[in-house]
Amino acid sequence: MNLFKPMRNLLALALTVAAFSPIAVVTAQIPQDGDFQGYLQVLAARARAEGVSEATIVRYTDGLTPNPRVVELDRSQPGASATTSAPAFEPYRRAHVDADRIARGRAKAAAVAGIAPAIEARYGVPAKILLSIWGHETNFGSYTGDFDLARSLATLAYEGRRRDLFAGEFIALLKIADRGIPRERLTGSWAGAFGNPQFLPSVYLRVAADGDGNGTRDIWTSNADTLASIANYFRDAGWRPGQPWGVAANVPEGFDRSAVASRLNSPVCPRVHARHAVWRTVAEWRAMGVTPQGYIGDSVLASLIEPDGPGRTAYLLTGNYRVILDYNCSNYYALSVGLLADEIYR
Repeated sequence: MNLFKPMRNLLALALTVAAFSPIAVVTAQIPQDGDFQGYLQVLAARARAEGVSEATIVRYTDGLTPNPRVVELDRSQPGASATTSAPAFEPYRRAHVDADRIARGRAKAAAVAGIAPAIEARYGVPAKILLSIWGHETNFGSYTGDFDLARSLATLAYEGRRRDLFAGEFIALLKIADRGIPRERLTGSWAGAFGNPQFLPSVYLRVAADGDGNGTRDIWTSNADTLASIANYFRDAGWRPGQPWGVAANVPEGFDRSAVASRLNSPVCPRVHARHAVWRTVAEWRAMGVTPQGYIGDSVLASLIEPDGPGRTAYLLTGNYRVILDYNCSNYYALSVGLLADEIYR
């Protein structure tokens, strides 16, 4: 499970604030220091205002208690004051693009060979990227988490550090339950992600897809629904069909990196994007002596990253790399997703 490495962009997508006035009133009444049971009643009132059935509200709040382990895990996450020097990428790459995961990925690729082309055609996202995300998130479904989502999300909302976010995710979870998904399926990470792709409840409601046409959106046991749901997420995030995520590149000795340093300050994950160079066409990078090791069109806009510094492996990244960052805003995660994807279909 890769949700908090750092706090994944899927969570940012859940921050949409409803303008419906009764909900705003309920939010304003949230107690800062009240007891957990009292706070559950606030969540229940908001759920009613958003159309959740009374039966579901009672079933998911009756007897619910806070989970201190969830609070402990949440508070142990690194914050904005993390170390100024990034750790080496190579050990991370070896751990995440390893022989076992590559072999599992190739076995899964063979298993979905009959359904993958139709999903690729429908969404425009390569199967190798979808499989790599699946492999990174849950090792192809081998572990999806065993925390009760209702308890985790209510605890995180009550704890208050990101109350608006997790209160919204708790309500989204009740809406999923209202659609008939049984509670035994609604388990996952301590931070609220679940299923093969580790979606948050709000993301499931937004992008989970029926890949096999049977009328369900089963991201727990269906290969087709899992792949289609990840593909729908990537298409929604702006994946450009026909472009790679990036390619390894050679950087010449004496290359003036200061001339291509980016001076943009990204409003999202600024420390992640600060490691990228300016955006230039591949033809412009070639003119500066930076040569891609794989095929990429000369007109494609790309940025340069050298995750382990000058003289080590460098990569030219396309806009599709930024789509992977939208799934989890970590350069090492995004790089290893791309590299695993390439290895699975090598």
